[in-house]
Amino acid sequence: MRIFPIVTAVAVGAALYGLVLERERLMQVAGLTAPIPAAEDTVADAVIDTGPTDEAAPYDGAVRVMAMRSVAREVDSRIVLRGQTEALRQVEVRAETSGKIVSPPLRKGAFVDEGQLLCEIDPGTSQVSLLEAQARLAEAQSRLPASRAQMLQAQAQRPAARAAIAQAEAGIPAAEAALAEARAGIPAAEARLVEARARVPEAEARLREAETRVPASEAARREAEARVPASEAALAEAEARRPEAEARLAEAEARLREAEINLNAAQRLSEDGFSSQVRLAGAEAAFEAAKAQVQTAKAGVKGAEAAIEAAKGQIEAARAAVESANSQIESARAGVQAARSQLENARAGIETATSQIEGAKAGEQSALSRIEGARAEVETARAQLQSAEAAIESARSAEENALAGIESARAAVASAERQIERLSIVAPFAGLLESDTAEMGALMQPGAACATVLQLDPIKIVGFVPEQDVARLDRGAPATARLTGGASVSGEVTFVSRSADPVTRTFRLELTVDNPDLAIRDGQTAEIGIEADGALAHLLPQSTLTLDDDGTLGVRTVAENDTALFQPVTLLRDTQTGVLVAGLPAQVDVITLGQEYVTDGVPVAPSFEEVIQ
Repeated sequence: MRIFPIVTAVAVGAALYGLVLERERLMQVAGLTAPIPAAEDTVADAVIDTGPTDEAAPYDGAVRVMAMRSVAREVDSRIVLRGQTEALRQVEVRAETSGKIVSPPLRKGAFVDEGQLLCEIDPGTSQVSLLEAQARLAEAQSRLPASRAQMLQAQAQRPAARAAIAQAEAGIPAAEAALAEARAGIPAAEARLVEARARVPEAEARLREAETRVPASEAARREAEARVPASEAALAEAEARRPEAEARLAEAEARLREAEINLNAAQRLSEDGFSSQVRLAGAEAAFEAAKAQVQTAKAGVKGAEAAIEAAKGQIEAARAAVESANSQIESARAGVQAARSQLENARAGIETATSQIEGAKAGEQSALSRIEGARAEVETARAQLQSAEAAIESARSAEENALAGIESARAAVASAERQIERLSIVAPFAGLLESDTAEMGALMQPGAACATVLQLDPIKIVGFVPEQDVARLDRGAPATARLTGGASVSGEVTFVSRSADPVTRTFRLELTVDNPDLAIRDGQTAEIGIEADGALAHLLPQSTLTLDDDGTLGVRTVAENDTALFQPVTLLRDTQTGVLVAGLPAQVDVITLGQEYVTDGVPVAPSFEEVIQ
């Protein structure tokens, strides 16, 4: 059975060898001048290649090939793909909870509206759970006002605590100032103590000096008092001598008058010649003597009076001395008292300075105590603030717990309500049932299927675009699709994938077309045509396509120096008359037969054929 294919292959190989490599020789042997038939059928709307056949013999080593001269032309902008229809939406509705179905089933093929009940599950104790959750929610909500009131109360305590801190902190500088003042007063008090102690010896010396003056003053007084009687006796004696002096004065005056009388008588007598000159001289002498006696008596009187005055002066002096002595005694006693006062004052100064030192030290201790008290008040106020902050945090925590309880209760209510909602399985959108819904009495588990719903209006047509064409597509581009039954529909591109399939390196494309009568089913094959930008392309026989060593799709062409040259191409689309490719120059000589026997740089002897592309 395998001999016939082998013989056929050998015959075909020999025929091809003769047609390609020995074509000229066979033609000469056969005497034929007609061109060799083309390898492919002619194609419409092609450029006629008029290149004449080379009559000259090819140079040695050149491989004879068949070639065609192709000119690029602009092809239409359609991109043709193979694809299939898909439901716009297809959902297998599944149960989210367990229970027994209590609703009658709906049969497949039935049309359902969005939100229509498909399967209903026995509620069981779900309603009781909902009531319990609602009761917990009400209880949690009732705790919230108390928590907020506690929060407000704690927040109200915070300003008072801060004010107490500020007041206590304000008292610290005053206490520190008092401490500095008290400490500054200690050196002054100690200096006053030293000064007071220095005044004590001086005061004691003055006291001793004053005490020593008192006996001297008392002795001077006694001496002065002793001089008073002597002065009084001298006064009495002087007063006693005054009458005697006055008597002597009277006697002298009497003698003076007598002497004057005698003198006057002697003068008259002498004038009359009755008395002698001697008597007159004696009378004159007696008169002068009487004058002298009067003067002496007067002097005696004056002496007596002077003695009296002197005695009186002595008495006054003695009495003055007594008074002076008394004054000196009083002064001495006053000095003693003053010295004692100074001593007492000095001692009092010592006590005062000591008291001042003690007071300054006590003030220092008091200031330290005030500072410690102020700091303790600050700490207490801070503790009160911390307590208020802790109360706030506690109240906030209580409020948050209450809110969390409310949220938890609400979540429980929502969960219970959601659980009740899950008991009713509804259609997510309007569409057709692809399967029967679950039978009444069936036990559902989470994830068990209730029904499958399809949405076929509108419907999607899905295809995969090669990467060389994806850049020519845009969303919203008009497109048509021809179904296998011959029906054609139109729509627009609604999706072009941004990610290529890792295996096929193609991009998913979706069209959306209307399907009001639901005539288009899910999964039908369709040929998609999409309007795209035009491109220059060559229409070549499919047999001209080949692969290089790297697997790149391309064609072999005849270079200007009559050597073979591989050029990669981009396949635009396949047509009934050939393939449209891009990536070649505007005019190119393409090897149509024998391209598999040459590589780049191999000399070729092309034979051009007249072909209508």
